[in-house]
Amino acid sequence: MEIRLKRVYDEASPDDGFRVLVDRLWPRGVSKDRAAIDLWAKDAAPTDELRRAFHQDGMDWDTFAAAYRAELATNPAVAELRTAIADAAVVTLLFGVRDELHNHADLLREALLD
Repeated sequence: MEIRLKRVYDEASPDDGFRVLVDRLWPRGVSKDRAAIDLWAKDAAPTDELRRAFHQDGMDWDTFAAAYRAELATNPAVAELRTAIADAAVVTLLFGVRDELHNHADLLREALLD
């Protein structure tokens, strides 16, 4: 299985495969039709407290990454997501943040591939 990352604001493409929104909040200005998601895995996203600490309170990336990995290790939504995507050849995890290098979707992909 190949797991790709893509901003939800980018156009959907047929080669995206199974599209999964992995944000806890629905992205502003994106209609459900335009998002073209197959699954909204909001429970696999960082908790509200962790998300706020990173985006609003200035938590550094390394601290956020360690805290989110700890959440992922005990989050049953990760196993549910693995089951949901098990038969897909290509999965695209969709996220809303602008920073394509430092975002939770990349950490979630790591957890799904382990």
